[in-house]
Amino acid sequence: MLKKIFGSAVFGVEATTITVEVNVDSGIGYHLVGLPDNAIKESNYRIAAALQNNGYKIPGKKITINMAPADLRKEGSAYDLTLAIGVLAASKQIESEDLESYLIMGELSLDGSLQPIKGALPIAVKAREEGFKGFILPKQNAKEAAIVDNLKVYGIDNIKEVINYFDKGETLEQTIIDTRKEFERSLDFPEFDFSDVKGQESIKRCMEIAAAGGHNIILIGPPGAGKTMLAKRLPSILPPMTLYEALETTKIHSVVGRVKDTGLMAQRPFRNPHHTISNVALVGGGSFPQPGEISLSHNGVLFLDELPEFKRDVLEVLRQPLEDREVTISRAKFTVTYPSSFMLVASMNPSPGGYFNDPDAPVTSSPAEMQRYLSKISGPLLDRIDIHIEVTPVPFDKLSDDRKGETSVDIRKRVTKARVLQTVRFNDSDTVHYNAQMNTKQIRKYCILDDASKTLLKTAMERLNLSARAYDRILKVSRTIADLEGVECVNGSHISEAIQYRSLDREGWLG
Repeated sequence: MLKKIFGSAVFGVEATTITVEVNVDSGIGYHLVGLPDNAIKESNYRIAAALQNNGYKIPGKKITINMAPADLRKEGSAYDLTLAIGVLAASKQIESEDLESYLIMGELSLDGSLQPIKGALPIAVKAREEGFKGFILPKQNAKEAAIVDNLKVYGIDNIKEVINYFDKGETLEQTIIDTRKEFERSLDFPEFDFSDVKGQESIKRCMEIAAAGGHNIILIGPPGAGKTMLAKRLPSILPPMTLYEALETTKIHSVVGRVKDTGLMAQRPFRNPHHTISNVALVGGGSFPQPGEISLSHNGVLFLDELPEFKRDVLEVLRQPLEDREVTISRAKFTVTYPSSFMLVASMNPSPGGYFNDPDAPVTSSPAEMQRYLSKISGPLLDRIDIHIEVTPVPFDKLSDDRKGETSVDIRKRVTKARVLQTVRFNDSDTVHYNAQMNTKQIRKYCILDDASKTLLKTAMERLNLSARAYDRILKVSRTIADLEGVECVNGSHISEAIQYRSLDREGWLG
């Protein structure tokens, strides 16, 4: 007897429906076709034990299972439940006319209990698009899938519940989430707050500008100056995610199985990879491509601590995602694209010893060591970082001061106000939402300078020997400073402040 049942495969952040055809006929054998990987080929052992431990069995007949489309490679153990229910239906151990109305996924343990799967959210989105009545999956993934409206989601603990639902008409508990209410409830502020930072007012100003315009930033200073402390607090002043951004971010984290019981992600991600990371782990990839750290940072912050300690080839793979805000991974038979619109926040010591440019510290690095250390960061990568700022150690009198600084809530209000101006400005664009994303045409349109400002910028360009890309970065930052002030036109004060935030372009650093 032939039965059809439906599962799903995830490629990139999109799902594809898989039709599992199970045919039970006279003879003996178990044949699984349709490009399954080893995890799927081994499923017959898990299925046999799970069915045996729940009063059912794999029939001693010829079982042929085809996973269509047959030319698409299937991966992972999430098809265990799909295959098991298909075998039971084809061998008439369960009877149901409604089986093809559901999408069923889950990894089986030997006792029949279910383990969580990856990619539940994109699978649920696809199930709704294709008109399935419901989605049956492990309970740990139910909140994640229930974010999708107009789709019945049933989270289950054991295969017995699914069998009884189809064969005996027993009810399953539907998981229901009010997505907007869940999103608004989750908009709490992170545990890190700018009020904890003593002194560093100029650096806080810099971080506020970076957050307001979505600008990439690098912090340069000796050990203990507070670079990491400041970077960890940046997400607390970024504008709250929109519901669309939250869904998009959750989808990416769902693909790598990082969501599970948390449901919708309402906080902007903050990723802090170690400097020993490989380029594949950073950008994404593998034989069956998975998103890397830069895609997991989508709509959030990617923090690279001690930037020159990262391998140069790892840093160079950042250049294209920083410009295009997406990552395309190509393989012989398919290509996947992951979004990667993130803020890059980097920190570094000014020298191998850490105390270059500090008059009170001994010089422990030779010029050759300095050059070798700084040469790990290429000019093209630095050009893609809008703001370079020096962080100096906080003096004792400020460290011991009990007064609290300005809170993240207050800073965030100003940042959000500036972002609203930018949203209105770029309302007719689908790809540009804030100043850091402006292209050359938009820079010329929205950053019009008077003669005095042009002269000021020309002088800075000549003295600092800035590239054309650095010129554009200064104009973008100037536009953001003007937005924070609520001013329509960019003037000389905005330009001069933006020029100050190009520390690594100055004589004595890289030249």
